[in-house]
Amino acid sequence: MIDELLYRTIIKNIPILCVDIIIQNENLDYLLAKRINQPLQDEWWVVGGRVNLGENCDDAAKRKLKEELNLEINELNFIGYYEDCFENNSFDDNVKYHTLSIVFKCTIKSTKNINLDNQHKEIGWFKHLPLRLKIKN
Repeated sequence: MIDELLYRTIIKNIPILCVDIIIQNENLDYLLAKRINQPLQDEWWVVGGRVNLGENCDDAAKRKLKEELNLEINELNFIGYYEDCFENNSFDDNVKYHTLSIVFKCTIKSTKNINLDNQHKEIGWFKHLPLRLKIKN
């Protein structure tokens, strides 16, 4: 875990490397989670988060799926990257937050075993991804 003061300094100065995971079902619907914290508070979004020092992106994506949804997924497909600048961050500071996310995709059959972490209010299936998620490859 990064010390909060250090992390505040880091996000003011450099982009943060993240992973985002697009989850679909057999009907090609997208599983999104409603966020509790900034950025994107109260918005439906894909699960994901920061890559830790020494962690490869595949392992980070698997870790985030386990932490945020209690899902164990072994088969992830790299589909591209996504970059964004947000007007605020998880500290509720009015400091821009620049992220670069490596994006993966996986398929699940059921949400029966999903247990949300404390960063999300609920999950839902949607026909489209959020418009702001512009994946490049």
